[in-house]
Amino acid sequence: MGALDNRHVLITGGGTGIGAAIARALSKEGAKLSLAGRRQAPLDAMAAELPRTKAIIADITKDADCAAMVQAANAAHGPIDIVIANAGAASSAPVSKIDLKHWQQAIDVNLTGAFLTVSAALADVTRAAGGRVIFIASTAGLKGYPYVAAYVAAKHGVVGLMRALSIELAGKGVTVNAVCPGYTDTALLDAAADKISAKTGRSAGDARVALAKDNAHGRLITPEEVADAVLWLCSPGASSINGQAIAVTGGPL
Repeated sequence: MGALDNRHVLITGGGTGIGAAIARALSKEGAKLSLAGRRQAPLDAMAAELPRTKAIIADITKDADCAAMVQAANAAHGPIDIVIANAGAASSAPVSKIDLKHWQQAIDVNLTGAFLTVSAALADVTRAAGGRVIFIASTAGLKGYPYVAAYVAAKHGVVGLMRALSIELAGKGVTVNAVCPGYTDTALLDAAADKISAKTGRSAGDARVALAKDNAHGRLITPEEVADAVLWLCSPGASSINGQAIAVTGGPL
C-alpha cells in the first residue's frame, strides 16, 4: 500500500510540466487522479500512462467549467480528498507596456483560476479531517521579478489566499499550503528563454543558464523536485504543516 492509497486527487494543469510530474509521483503512492486542463492530447496521454486516472477538459478561469470539472471527477472516483491548484501561465512585459488585457489574463489564470478550482472542490475536501489543499505558486509569490509584474502580483495573491484559507480550515483538520518553485525546467521556461533570445540576440541556451542563476544553487529546479515537495505535503506526516509557502529554489531567497 502507498501513502496515498485510494486518496482522490484533483490536479489542474495535470497534462504537462510540473502537473504531470505531480501526477506521476502521487500515482506511485496509490492515488486516484483527476487531471484537468484545456488540451485533450496531453491529458489523454497521462490517463493512458497512469492507472485510475481521469482526463477532464476545463478552463479554470470559468466558474461553470470548475463546477463541471469537480462533477466529472466525482463521477470517476468519488469525492475529492486533495486538490492541487497547479494551472498557471506567465507572460512578460515592462510595467510601462502592460495593458489591461495582459494584466487581466495574468490575474484570471493564476489567481482567479486557483480560487475557482479550490472553491469548487472545497465541499469535498472539507467533508472530513485529512483533506489537503495545495497551491503551486512560485518564488514570484514571495519576491519581485522584473518584467513580470502582473504574474508577480497574481502569485502574491495566491500565497495570500493560501494563508487566509489555512486559518479558516485549520479547525476542520484540513491543511492548506503553497509550493513555490524557482525557475523550473519546463516548457514554460523554454518559452521564456526563447523570448529572451529573440529580444537580446543571446542563444536560448545562454538564456536558460542566466535564468538558472537566480536559483540559489545555480541550476534549474526539476519538475520531479517540486512533485516530491507536494507528495510530502499530501502525506500523513505533514498533517501539522499548514499555512506555509515552501520555496523550492536551492536556498534562501
